Amino acid sequence: MTAFEYAPAPESRAVVDIAPSYGLFIDGEFTEAADGKVFKTVSPSSEEVLSEVAQAGEADVDRAVKAARKAFATWSAIPGAERAKYLFRIARIIQERSRELAVLETLDNGKPIRETRDADLPLVAAHFFYYAGWADKLDHAGYGRNPKPLGVAGQVIPWNFPLLMLAWKIAPALATGNTVVLKPAETTPLSALFFADICRQAGLPKGVVNILPGYGDAGAALVAHPDVDKVAFTGSTAVGKAIARSIAGTHKRVTLELGGKGANIVFDDAPIDQAVEGIVNGIFFNQGQVCCAGSRLLLQESVADEVLDALKRRLSTLRIGDPLDKNTDVGAINSAEQLARITALADSGEAEGAERWSPACELPSSGYWFAPTLFTGVTQAHRIAREEIFGPVLSVLTFRTPAEAVEKANNSQYGLSAGIWTEKGSRILSVANQLRAGVVWANTFNKFDPTSPFGGYKESGFGREGGRHGLEAYLAGAAEPSNERSEREGERDR
Repeated sequence: MTAFEYAPAPESRAVVDIAPSYGLFIDGEFTEAADGKVFKTVSPSSEEVLSEVAQAGEADVDRAVKAARKAFATWSAIPGAERAKYLFRIARIIQERSRELAVLETLDNGKPIRETRDADLPLVAAHFFYYAGWADKLDHAGYGRNPKPLGVAGQVIPWNFPLLMLAWKIAPALATGNTVVLKPAETTPLSALFFADICRQAGLPKGVVNILPGYGDAGAALVAHPDVDKVAFTGSTAVGKAIARSIAGTHKRVTLELGGKGANIVFDDAPIDQAVEGIVNGIFFNQGQVCCAGSRLLLQESVADEVLDALKRRLSTLRIGDPLDKNTDVGAINSAEQLARITALADSGEAEGAERWSPACELPSSGYWFAPTLFTGVTQAHRIAREEIFGPVLSVLTFRTPAEAVEKANNSQYGLSAGIWTEKGSRILSVANQLRAGVVWANTFNKFDPTSPFGGYKESGFGREGGRHGLEAYLAGAAEPSNERSEREGERDR
């Protein structure tokens, strides 16, 4: 046994106290659902039941929206500097409780503690700090003098980054003077409920933030509620289209952050070792359950074999297993339903003739697991090259010229993200300006910052979250985002 042999380093579960049951958070209080319904939330890595949670229905949505509407009158009237104090307080409490929240998120979501501790929680706090800074400077945000909040924001978030997506939605809404009704995903409700407790700890006025765990019917009721002024959704393209149809012809403003099939382009002059790390981070971070994952790898033919050899060696070193182990690189898939979808799409890749490869690894016997997988011999006709898998599956294609790389990268109904690996700055700028993607990373991947706007083209949605741009969707008088306008914004962002 060498000095560098692996030894487990588990994080303690004792730092988080999960109650046996939780209610809905409406008007500053935890309460049962009107019909008494509950559901269980389980840990994806062990299938252990973590808690029982109240399941919101249409009556609960109505009650929460009414509470938010009542709170809006006073919340929107207080000076921005006073609203900022609450946001700063929330940010500091998140920092103070970051270890507890990281463990909670890992248990409920399945992602490695290394990611929740080092990526998710610092970004959550950073978003609240950032938008706290904007709260008293809205006159200078570029949306006119004395811009006004819209009213009640109905927000629906996904399960892949539960607390981070909450921060993306709630922080700009509160900074601009809106009140919020938020529905977390049914598989990951706990961190949102812990955030409700943080709101009480910070002394946030009752009704300003309301949390409604539940299923799709609760989300649909929230989107359709006539007293909701702003809808913000992150999730699948199919649901995003349904939301767009639901609000068409109404007064409601909307931002949609939907699916993706990001292209990660490696040119022949790229730093290979750095690119391999970026490829791994691009598709295996959070088990590939990332809307902007670099799930299509485009390799220039002259270096394709070299990159693939290095990539396979690197994948063989990834550690898969207990997400609470600080050495774990790849955790559990979020749910049995998502695992079934990943499995079916990966099987279709084999059935359509692509060559499948995974490193030798032993998967745990309980929970939902999928080994890191890459496919070679992939064409643009394969389902695995067209459809969003949302799992640790990488499709590898090749190209000869920059023009071919751009053409293949843009040959998708999605347009959320892309990556470019090359030593030439001129090539980075030239290729980035041709890519139909809202976010283009150069010699890196999956880098986020609260000051930077994020959003997509085409079926990846419209509108921007993050940065100064993220204020626009919550202010009256600011122009309604459109797909075409979002594309122009994306070009400026790059």
